[in-house]
Amino acid sequence: QVQLMESGGGLVQPGGSLKLSCQASGLIRRIDVMGWYRQAPGKQREMVATISRRGTINYLSDSLKDRFTISRDNAKNTVHLQMNSLEPEDTGVYYCNADDLHSSGNYYLDFWGQGTQVTVSS
Repeated sequence: QVQLMESGGGLVQPGGSLKLSCQASGLIRRIDVMGWYRQAPGKQREMVATISRRGTINYLSDSLKDRFTISRDNAKNTVHLQMNSLEPEDTGVYYCNADDLHSSGNYYLDFWGQGTQVTVSS
């Protein structure tokens, strides 16, 4: 089992910055994709950004790509999300996600963190 622990959320004013971090621990075989998802009140969870082990990155949108930066450290099994120019619409619970190779070597299992609250408000 893989455990994911997020940190770095909080309250920030519009235009401010936050950096989220996620540490994977436990019985890790080989994590491929790590990423960040968010869920705003009353809305479905959506992908914010993902990064593969080889460094392939995807963002929710081009506009978000201009403000957020995802990075990871494969050796430390960590993933970060630097969020700049935050807007009230960025408010939500941010979840860390990782997929780890099953012991059979044939497929990946999906793991989620508990989430960290990000509130953008004046």
